[in-house]
Amino acid sequence: MTTFLAVLTVEFALHGNDNLKAKRRIANSLKQKVRNKFNVAIAEIGTEDSLTRLRLAVVSISNSEGHLRSRMDKCCLMMEAVCPEEMVESQVEIHVAD
Repeated sequence: MTTFLAVLTVEFALHGNDNLKAKRRIANSLKQKVRNKFNVAIAEIGTEDSLTRLRLAVVSISNSEGHLRSRMDKCCLMMEAVCPEEMVESQVEIHVAD
């Protein structure tokens, strides 16, 4: 049976943010909401040193590529809807993991 791995990367612009505490509050809130709703792994990647950018990677595994793609699309839409910050980029990659 074929197993698929999906990686959703989203980036938000944190306009006017000037402290780490505010960035962490936004990141932790988003991560908790995504984990609770979609049962996926999520972490900040590559923007740890920036106060005005937040990039998150969401990872999930399934034996159905269609189900995985649908889950990642819904996850992206939910993140955009619940986060007050501007989503500037989103990308989904699907990999075959045998």
